[in-house]
Amino acid sequence: MTRRTLGPEASPTTPRRPDAFPTALATALDRRAAGADMPRAAVLVPVPDPPGHPRRGPRDVTTGRPSAGVAPACIALVPATGRAPRDTPDGAPDHLNETVEPAVVPLWREFLATRAPAARRCLVEHHAPLVRGVGTKLAVRLPSSIELADLLQSGTFGLMEAVDRFDPGRGIRFEAYAAQRVRGAMLDELRSQDWVPRTVRARSREVERAREAVQFRSGRPATDGELAAELGVAVRDLRQARRPMYLVSAEDLGAGGPAGSPLWTLPADDSVDPVTLAVRRETGAELRAAIGLLGERDRLVVRLYYVENRTLAEIGGVLGVTESRVCQLHARVITRLRASMQPALAG
Repeated sequence: MTRRTLGPEASPTTPRRPDAFPTALATALDRRAAGADMPRAAVLVPVPDPPGHPRRGPRDVTTGRPSAGVAPACIALVPATGRAPRDTPDGAPDHLNETVEPAVVPLWREFLATRAPAARRCLVEHHAPLVRGVGTKLAVRLPSSIELADLLQSGTFGLMEAVDRFDPGRGIRFEAYAAQRVRGAMLDELRSQDWVPRTVRARSREVERAREAVQFRSGRPATDGELAAELGVAVRDLRQARRPMYLVSAEDLGAGGPAGSPLWTLPADDSVDPVTLAVRRETGAELRAAIGLLGERDRLVVRLYYVENRTLAEIGGVLGVTESRVCQLHARVITRLRASMQPALAG
């Protein structure tokens, strides 16, 4: 049984129909160059078979012959409808369809054509959630003293500037462009409120990066010498850079100052409350008195455990008892001291 072959395995004696498309294309290009023809478009149209050539087209699966009633198709050039060619289907020349949301395309066209304040306000109100999203992400890394409302206010000004300067012809999405402008406006506002120079902030971040690198390599907290070697500076300069900075603002407080001085003494934020300091001293004195009332063995347990930082096993070796016995002695001492200090703690 002979198997019918197709494609490259077909018999070379099979007559092949010449392709008419290159000839038609060359003719169309010549006429186009001569200015005697309108722009043409390539479409599929039925073309009759040349005499002496078999028909090409859909074939029957069982017989391999051309299907009856189906006209072959060929690419031919036909005159265009007179519409200007476009690079993308239904593309706008100002690229608004590609750069903004479809719902606000008419509003953007109105604003770009007239620069009307009403259209500008509508665009800002439509993209207000973008400002809140950028501000929320930025506020996570800021201290609690920074209000989110202040960030949103400065971000709104950045959004208004983005609306005014947006150019659809650049092909950039408005959301991406506006997000950068909004974030930049928020950072500018934060920098304007920061009294610490930017060089000091940059130096602090550099020290923190060096600290993380040293700790990652060594697996332990970094020392000043290791940090100085990592940064390539002297230890004295490193400590100078890490020294805390305080802002002191002195203004005229009127005539209420001592001896007519306009300045009052401002305590530091980390100063201890005098009342707390007095209570702490009194409690310490009462605790020392309570320890003095303990026996010699109990005082020795307290000194070895809390002053010399000995373990229970080491204390047991000094006292000549087991570790469990030392644990019992320690619990008894704590119970006695708590009972002695109960009136002082309650009052």
